[in-house]
Amino acid sequence: MSRAIALIDGNSFYCSCERVFDPKLARVPVIVLSNNDGCAIARTAEAKALGIKMGDPWFKIREMCQAQGVRVFSSNYTLYGDMSARANAVYRDFARDVEIYSIDESFLDLSDVRERDRLALAQDLRATVRA
Repeated sequence: MSRAIALIDGNSFYCSCERVFDPKLARVPVIVLSNNDGCAIARTAEAKALGIKMGDPWFKIREMCQAQGVRVFSSNYTLYGDMSARANAVYRDFARDVEIYSIDESFLDLSDVRERDRLALAQDLRATVRA
């Protein structure tokens, strides 16, 4: 049997973590700022659609964010680390081997899962992480 490796990459991970605790943030533009609120380091699709770029300095986008109703968060690495650990615990329930690559990326060995079952497994895994 050939090896089957899946890459999981959290979508706008820091913003997604913030959304977990505030359902009103769904479909709202959200950004997370770097240490000392220097620049945008995470952006939701809604924020990207407004033209906010990775690394945009906060002082340059502040007024536009206020005018457009962008929700802005200071980075909270304790929260993001905890959420990453929780997600990886779920991954370990679904895969025999998990390699953590970064705070929001992991590789899962799905070699023991039949090819035709992998999509269903991925959908179940995603739903479980979201829950």
